[in-house]
Amino acid sequence: MVTLEIAGKAVAVTNAEEGQALELFLSESFKDDLKSFKSEGRSLWDGSAALTTRPASEDEIDAFYEALDEEDEVDDNDEDYDDGLDIDVVFLVSIDEIDDAAASG
Repeated sequence: MVTLEIAGKAVAVTNAEEGQALELFLSESFKDDLKSFKSEGRSLWDGSAALTTRPASEDEIDAFYEALDEEDEVDDNDEDYDDGLDIDVVFLVSIDEIDDAAASG
């Protein structure tokens, strides 16, 4: 698993392979999301702070699986739900309410 850091702070973790994670985290659409998402009223990314990736820590991996377990409980109630994606991203910081229209993906 791979963790994205913004200016040295762990922000997100993914189960993508290293190359896929780098491509995802550095894609323009993900960067746009980082600029539009807020945590505690502040943008996650200002558009200029360093974005770096590294192997996820054990705590980050645990947080990833806990978040997916919680999501699976919700998804179990929606029989039609199947996004068909094998790559998941979990934010390690609390995200303020997301405006679905503002999120690109």
